[in-house]
Amino acid sequence: MLAGGHTELIKVDDRRGMQRLGKSFDDAAGEAFDKVGRLLGLSYPGGPAIEKVAKNGDPMKFNLPKCRISDKKGGFLKYDFSFSGLKTAVLRLVERINLDGKTVPISDIAASFERVVAEVLVERTIKCAEDHKLDNVVVVGGVAANNTLRKMMINEASKKSIRVHLAPLNLCTDNAAMIGAAALFRIKFKDHLSSLKLGVAGRLSIEHANTLYEENPPF
Repeated sequence: MLAGGHTELIKVDDRRGMQRLGKSFDDAAGEAFDKVGRLLGLSYPGGPAIEKVAKNGDPMKFNLPKCRISDKKGGFLKYDFSFSGLKTAVLRLVERINLDGKTVPISDIAASFERVVAEVLVERTIKCAEDHKLDNVVVVGGVAANNTLRKMMINEASKKSIRVHLAPLNLCTDNAAMIGAAALFRIKFKDHLSSLKLGVAGRLSIEHANTLYEENPPF
């Protein structure tokens, strides 16, 4: 799930039971695109704007960081994401170029940023799929529309014999389409109907999503 509010790796079983294997700890990928687009003076939303100008840039021009999340054992959470540091690195780069009195190479910065985001998403997704012996990867959300990401995901996954299923571009712009598809699946299986007693909760972990369909709902 690669969107403005969420960047998550979710394992889904054949009964649609879900387990979150990776997540973003600060800015999600889509949020980082929006913020970097804004500091480069591009239009909103940042994803399409950055992708457009990046076509004329050098993706290897700037060596931007692939930020990671530390764990309590002195290592790193290998499936998790952090894009706040990358956003800050772009900000510092722009500030430094401005202080030198030079013209900010917007296309090169956009291309370098886009490449790093795509590499981080692809590398950690493929690693997660390998470690959990998953041979199918489904890519959804607004960032899934990025052409660099789509090509890189297909290319790297093929090296590991992993099949990639990319959401059509027209379904990458609104999560409501995914919510509707999930609802249709639940309706199809009669044992996946919510109780009329079900209340409302602002937060619910994805691992507990199926509790919404129990006879006695959790709230």
